[in-house]
Amino acid sequence: MRYLFEDYTFDTDRRELHRETDAVSITPQVFDLLDYLIRNRERVVSKDDLIKAIWNGRSVSDAALTTRLNAARGAIGDSGEQQRFIKTLPRKGFRFVGQVREARDVAGPNPGDAPESAPAVPDKPSIAVLPFANMSGDPEQEYFADGMVDEITTALSRFKGLFVIARNSSFTFKGKAVDIKEVGRRLGVRYVLEGAVRKASGKVRITGRLFEAATGTHIWADRFERDMTDIFALQDDVTLAVVSAIRPKLFQAELALASRRRPEDFTAYDLYLRAIQQIGPATREGLAEGLRLVQRALELDPRFAAAAALAGACHAENVVRNYAIDPRFERKEAVRLMRLALSLDDGDPDSLATAALISALMIGDCETEIEMSDRAVALNPNSYRTWNCRGWVYKIAGQPEEAIRSFERAMRISPVDLQQFTVLTGMGFALIELRRFDEAISAGKKAQRHNPCYPGPYRCLASAFAHLGRDAEAREAAARMLEIDPAFTISAWIARSQLSKTAKLMIKGFRKAGLPE
Repeated sequence: MRYLFEDYTFDTDRRELHRETDAVSITPQVFDLLDYLIRNRERVVSKDDLIKAIWNGRSVSDAALTTRLNAARGAIGDSGEQQRFIKTLPRKGFRFVGQVREARDVAGPNPGDAPESAPAVPDKPSIAVLPFANMSGDPEQEYFADGMVDEITTALSRFKGLFVIARNSSFTFKGKAVDIKEVGRRLGVRYVLEGAVRKASGKVRITGRLFEAATGTHIWADRFERDMTDIFALQDDVTLAVVSAIRPKLFQAELALASRRRPEDFTAYDLYLRAIQQIGPATREGLAEGLRLVQRALELDPRFAAAAALAGACHAENVVRNYAIDPRFERKEAVRLMRLALSLDDGDPDSLATAALISALMIGDCETEIEMSDRAVALNPNSYRTWNCRGWVYKIAGQPEEAIRSFERAMRISPVDLQQFTVLTGMGFALIELRRFDEAISAGKKAQRHNPCYPGPYRCLASAFAHLGRDAEAREAAARMLEIDPAFTISAWIARSQLSKTAKLMIKGFRKAGLPE
């Protein structure tokens, strides 16, 4: 087993700790201490637990234990003051609180989180677009390079003759030296595109290389350069070249269909890219900054539909995640911006899917929302976002079987997605309503391992455990959830959104688990 957190790889088989590609010196006892804390990261570990596990129950002084803990923290760039990874809970014990991903299939410090089994390669041409290197000499331009990859991936995904891996899975390889064959195996694709972006002196240059994944054979390479004002034409150039290399007979007309309606103001587009980068982790601070940036983009280009949809999603997230200071205002803004996005462009799949989910959460007009989400996946069946949103829409509409099918499709499109905890949580919620409680627990545990700081999986676990009469585990999951969301009450959760409308068994489980009314 390998555990990955930030830029560290903790290999339990080789008993090695790496920071990126560099080995970190660590004594056997400190390694065992870290191993025990990471393996038991779902709970608080007491001093007695550590002594029993590491010292076989021998008498150990507090000073000796503190010394080993400090050594463990030091090995992973932590300290007693920061406690980024190992947190001390006074009079209770210790807990590993870093976000950990597990990798089973590949030995050594490789990027990404390997799926439990490699997905099958689809019959039709399939491709993953790896993160492009930022060659601008300015780390602050990283968001721009990422944005170029995002746009090219989106454009490729609109070709219904292709199967395209979502960017979140491709981005698990960011900043790492990769084996093209291994990328293809992990993601289940036939082709891999890699490249670099240079932005300087009013120009943008993109270099790209296309590989056949099974053999690692280099089959195409080219360089594209345009003025900054022609950025969208540059993206189309790259997309058409890649498609032509894979499917020479695809028509130019299909490329026109694949191109989204672009903003008129480049600065607005730049702000939009920055906002996406901020919003990704869905923290309170990130959503606030992302909303500020995307609002500025809308001021510069009031007809920028994707920006309106993103702003609406930020407001909806604030309501659902209990971040909102004024929930009534944020709810109204979410709906207003959703409607604005649809009035500007109701043919962009991702914006349409986002609008469907906002409406499902804030309004609850099931028939309309299902029609919108179905249309979004029809427009782009390769979009992770459209399938994920469709899953939540169908869950809220009281059709959990169809919700699960959508979530499964999303996970195939993005098999090692760092945001997969949201899909797994949705699956867990749907499984509870189908009384498939054991499967809901499995989904909840996987979601919790992907992101231990996200409250949704603990809600799923608390309810599912309670339905199975596993009261101690239900209470523990409820307590963990309340640590993350201390203001949670059942009534407040019901009032936040339409998510609770078809969650009768979920809510019944909450009550059995002893969550506050």
